[in-house]
Amino acid sequence: MMYNITMKQKIISAFFLCVAALGFPAGKIENPEQKEIPLAGGQQVQTMVSRENPEPGKIFPVLTKEGVYSCGKQPKQVIFTPDGKYIVLPLLDENGFDIFDIETKKIIKRINPPGNSQKGFVEGIFIPEKSSFFISQMTTNSIYEYSYPGFEFKREIPTGGIWSKFIAWNKEQNYIAVSNWVSNNISIIDYNTGELLALIETEKAPRGIIFTEDGKSLISLSFERGTIQKFSISEPLPEEAAATGRKLTVTEDKRIFINNAAMRHIVVNKDETKAWISDMYHFKIYEINLSGFTISKELKVFHNPNTIELLNDRFLFVSSRGPNNPVDYTLRSPQNGKITVIDTGDFSVYTVFEGGNQPTGLDISPQGNLLCFSDFQDAALELYRIDYSVSPPVKN
Repeated sequence: MMYNITMKQKIISAFFLCVAALGFPAGKIENPEQKEIPLAGGQQVQTMVSRENPEPGKIFPVLTKEGVYSCGKQPKQVIFTPDGKYIVLPLLDENGFDIFDIETKKIIKRINPPGNSQKGFVEGIFIPEKSSFFISQMTTNSIYEYSYPGFEFKREIPTGGIWSKFIAWNKEQNYIAVSNWVSNNISIIDYNTGELLALIETEKAPRGIIFTEDGKSLISLSFERGTIQKFSISEPLPEEAAATGRKLTVTEDKRIFINNAAMRHIVVNKDETKAWISDMYHFKIYEINLSGFTISKELKVFHNPNTIELLNDRFLFVSSRGPNNPVDYTLRSPQNGKITVIDTGDFSVYTVFEGGNQPTGLDISPQGNLLCFSDFQDAALELYRIDYSVSPPVKN
C-alpha cells in the first residue's frame, strides 16, 4: 500500500513512490454529477458555477487548451522560466531534464549534469535574483545549479541527506532548503558557498516545504506521518555557536497532525495569512490560517492530489493523478486524472477538467497567461492559455 511504507522498504521503493505522485489524461471538463466531455485543442474550459454579480474589478480565468506535447519519460514537475519563454521538465526516468520551447511547442533540448548518467530528477526552482536554476536528483542526493538565461552548468551541491526532492529559496537569508525523503530531514544550504548549514530533523518523508515570515520560519509537510511542522530558524549567539559548532538554531514552534494524511505540496498567499496544502491520502485540500496555524477549511477533490499553484492570489489549481492501479500503483491509473480549480474566496470548485494519465507537475507562468501540467504515465505535457473575464464562462 502506497502510504504504509516501512523504513526498510524506503530505499528500495522510494523511486517508485515518487512515480506515484501523478496522473491523468488531458482535455475534458467534468461535472461531478454528469459525464465528462472531451476537450479538444482550442476548446474553452467552462466553469462549474455561474455568478451573475461578480465583485467590482473581480477577474475570472478562462482556460483554452493549446495542446498536448510529448516529452521524456515520467515528467515529475513542470517549471516556467521567469520570462515565460520555456518550460523545464525534470524527468524521473531519464538522465536529465527537458526544455520545452513555448513558441515552437517543441522540446528543444535534453540537459544532463556533467559526468552523470543516473536517473531520478524530481523538482526545480528558478532564483531570478541569482540568474539561476536549481534541479534536484534523488539518486545522487544532490542539487545542480545552472545559469538562466542559457542553462549553462555552474555547480553540483551535495545535500547531506538521502533521496533529495523539493527545493525552497530563502531570499532574505540567502539559504536554499531541500527536503530529503528517506533520511527524514531538510538540508539548509548557504547559497554563496554551498555549505551545509543545518540538517533539520522532521517527521517521516518530508515533501513540500516553504519559507515564511521573511525567511525566519520554515513549514514542512510529512508525507508518511500526516504532520505539518513549523520551524523557526535563526543564527545562534556567538557563545552558542562556539560551544556547539552550530551555524543555525532551529526550533519547532507548531505542528498540525491529521491521521493517515499524506501531505504533498504547499503554497502561501502574498500577505502570508493563508496556506493551502494537498493531502494525497484523504484526497483533500486544506486551508491553513497561518496566524493561529490551524486548519480553517477543507475541500475534497479527485484521487491523489499532487502539485498545487495559486493564480492571482485567489484561484488554486490542483493536479490529481487519479486512482491507484489495483495491481501496482506505479503502473498506469485505471482512470485519467483531473485538474481542479478552487476559488479560495469562498472555497468552492470553480471548474474541473480532465488531464492525461497521472497529471503530476503543474505550474502557472509568471505572467499569468499560461497553465502547464505533466501527464506522468503518458510522457507528455499539456498547455492551456489563460485569459480573463469580468464573469466566469457559463457551463452549457
